[in-house]
Order: sequence, then structure tokens, then C-alpha cells
Amino acid sequence: MSYDYNTQRKKLVLPEYGRNVHKMVEYLMTLKDREERNKAARAIISIMGNLNPHLRDVADFKHKLWDHLFIMSDFMLDIDSPYEKPTPEVLYEKPRPVPYSNYDIRYKHYGKIIELMIKKAADYPEGKEREALIRLIANHMKKCYLTWNREVVTDDIIFNDLRTLSEGKIVIDNEMKLSDTRDILAKNKKKRIQGKK
Repeated sequence: MSYDYNTQRKKLVLPEYGRNVHKMVEYLMTLKDREERNKAARAIISIMGNLNPHLRDVADFKHKLWDHLFIMSDFMLDIDSPYEKPTPEVLYEKPRPVPYSNYDIRYKHYGKIIELMIKKAADYPEGKEREALIRLIANHMKKCYLTWNREVVTDDIIFNDLRTLSEGKIVIDNEMKLSDTRDILAKNKKKRIQGKK
């Protein structure tokens, strides 16, 4: 007695539709009469839609199903489709490379976003809002510093880095107090512990 294992069968082109739909497509390709093929294709499209109801939320739901039908037939199906027949070249075309911005980050532990925020804050008009913004940025810088360096950092180091990154436009006096290092480290430790649960 011989068994028919999936590992010995032909590989499915689109496994999400299952072997039965693939067999239907194979049968569809054997039909000689074009009108009969068109009728069978519409029936298979209906079945494919019922098997994947989550695709109904996708724009051009029917178009996607027709494309899948052509893909399963290895683009050899000759039917009247309501959409343009896809080509293998388009399907297997490599995506264009994503252009990455090559920012020169001065202090990696702060990141580029902090540097951009500091530039905005430096150009902000004098007043309470600017002071509050600078305090928030400085506290976040201290948190970032402690996240990556895990050592005690004084407020003076943060203020000096802030002055350097703002090209001297932001100078903070010693009256500004930032969050305590122990509080930041305790919060970071608590987040790590919660993340492991």
C-alpha cells in the first residue's frame, strides 16, 4: 500500500488557498471551451474569496484574487479577466532599494531626533515655553545617556552636550535641576523587569 504524503506532492504556489483550489485551477486549464473556462474561473474566484474573507478589507479585493488565479496557473491561463493579466516579470521584480539618510550623529546615545529637537529649541523664541522645552529635552538626554552608558551622569555633562549640540545657542545655568539619576535608573530597571514578564 502506498501513501500520498504532502512532501511527495507538487509544491503549492500559493499555499494559503490549499491543494483543492490548486487542483481546480489545474482542471480549469484542461477545459477546451473558452466560455466554460470563463464560467469555471468565476466559480473558483468565488471560492477563493470565501476562503480568505480577510482580503475583503483590502483595496481591489477582486483584482488580487484574479492575480492569484493567474499566478497559480503559472500565467498560462487563457480566460477573459475583468483585469489586466499580470506578468511574471512584474511579480518577480526586485524591489527598489530604500534610500537611507546618512546623518552624521555626533553623540550616538542621544540619537538624531534629539539633535533635531535641540536645533528647533535653539531657534525657539525666549520665554517660559522655550525653557520648558529645553528642560524636557535635557531630561530625555539624561535618560538616553543612562540607558546606553549605565553610569552616573552629572547634570553638567548633559548641559555641556546640550550647549555643544546647539552650537552655543542653548546655555543653561546651574539653577536648572534635572531628574535624579537614581530615579531614572529605577524606572529603567522596572521597565526591564516588566518586559521580561
